[in-house]
Amino acid sequence: MTKGTTPPGARTEEEAALWVRGMFADVAPRYDLLNRVLSFQIDQLWRAHTVRRVQAYLDNPAARILDLCCGTGDLLLALEKRRRGPVLGADFCHPMLTASQSKRARSPLFEADALSLPLADASLDLITCAFGFRNFANYRKGIAELHRVLRPGGAAAILEFSTPPNKAFRALYNFYSLQILPRIGALLSGRRDAYTYLPESVRKFPGAEALAADFRSAGFADVTFDRLTFGIVALHIARKS
Repeated sequence: MTKGTTPPGARTEEEAALWVRGMFADVAPRYDLLNRVLSFQIDQLWRAHTVRRVQAYLDNPAARILDLCCGTGDLLLALEKRRRGPVLGADFCHPMLTASQSKRARSPLFEADALSLPLADASLDLITCAFGFRNFANYRKGIAELHRVLRPGGAAAILEFSTPPNKAFRALYNFYSLQILPRIGALLSGRRDAYTYLPESVRKFPGAEALAADFRSAGFADVTFDRLTFGIVALHIARKS
């Protein structure tokens, strides 16, 4: 599989992480607006599907749950609404955490790199991650870190963009993501490179089958994925045996 994200000009994992952090810091103030406009608000349905799929963990009051790469808190807040207890939130971009706090998320938030979490081995029951995994500087390191901090029986729920399997729809989607999305993103965010990077990172990202295989190779069991909206995104559920 592709080693990790490759932003423009980045030659090392450290440079890739630095570019991604800076890009999200710049777009944080308008990130939610951009998500709604560019996805035609379908992103909210994808997050709702994710919450439904992990409801069994949310119903367990003893479960320890982390929303990784929580960003501005959209998924974090959706998880909170379906759970009485707290949900931890982590992101390595401080302005994104600030945006999450502004939404009055009641869960504890902390700044951390997904490839090196300040958490003990086998300390979590569920990790969710919406549209953050694709930006990891090293995908295999990220999967290994998820495996490390999960308890046996715990699960990772990764919601991420994917490649639509239907050729005709894929061509339509590619036209939108490569030709239209960057222009709208540049207009609303002021950073054209951020929304040129987005479709390029999706294009280079492993397909759903390849990503599932990599989770299995890392020791996860019962790895499944749901294709959503004709395969634009996929929700991966991987359980630690």
